[in-house]
Amino acid sequence: MTIITSKTNPLIKKIKKLTKKKYRKDSYLIEGWHLFEEAYQAGASFGPILILEEERHRLPADVNYQVVSPAVLAEVADSKTPQGIVAEVQREVQEAPDLTQGKWLYLEEVQDPGNVGTMIRTADAAGFKGVLVSPGTADIYSPKTLRSMQGSHWHLPIYEYPLGQLAQEAHAPLLVTSLQNRSQSYLDLGPLDAVILLMGNEGQGASEQAHSLADQTVHIPMAGQAESLNVAIAAGILLFHLKNS
Repeated sequence: MTIITSKTNPLIKKIKKLTKKKYRKDSYLIEGWHLFEEAYQAGASFGPILILEEERHRLPADVNYQVVSPAVLAEVADSKTPQGIVAEVQREVQEAPDLTQGKWLYLEEVQDPGNVGTMIRTADAAGFKGVLVSPGTADIYSPKTLRSMQGSHWHLPIYEYPLGQLAQEAHAPLLVTSLQNRSQSYLDLGPLDAVILLMGNEGQGASEQAHSLADQTVHIPMAGQAESLNVAIAAGILLFHLKNS
């Protein structure tokens, strides 16, 4: 059995490139057993799988792997305490989304990877059909977003989708979160079989373009003194309300 112990090994240098966004065109890295098991159950296509010798017994028999030293694993991992496995996963080629039906979440310029991952995970839990992200939203294949999603990107489709295309291709009503005067409380929304819920940037909120495209702007009434809610918390309230509408 060969154990890679050098950080300058060609395979390690190639995999390490995937820690940078510009190299994640066709594949990306996952780390930890939960994400690996989610990927395996989803039938994901793997590239090299790097694992510590003492963790080999946890892999399915049909999986090829490369044993590496703890120092080498730490070199390609993002977390300070890697869980013993890092794997390259191939990105899937997706067909264009069908926005004529179902319930969708749209993330416009959301910057924090933790917020992005949490909202995608919540949309998954609420049974939404898929998620759309603007080109300026945080990278869904970054390590922080992947940890926050906890594998939900294998449960529902996620598309990078310019906001301007919604007016041409979406037939479901667009709900935009806003505190502008004509905004309606989410509690007053009627039943919706199809909808696109847009959550805006953490600091600036939804853009003027989003407001111009909105069929309805909505807000969450607050009885306390807090000025606003975290965008992921607000999304959770709205997603589960819309799920049951």
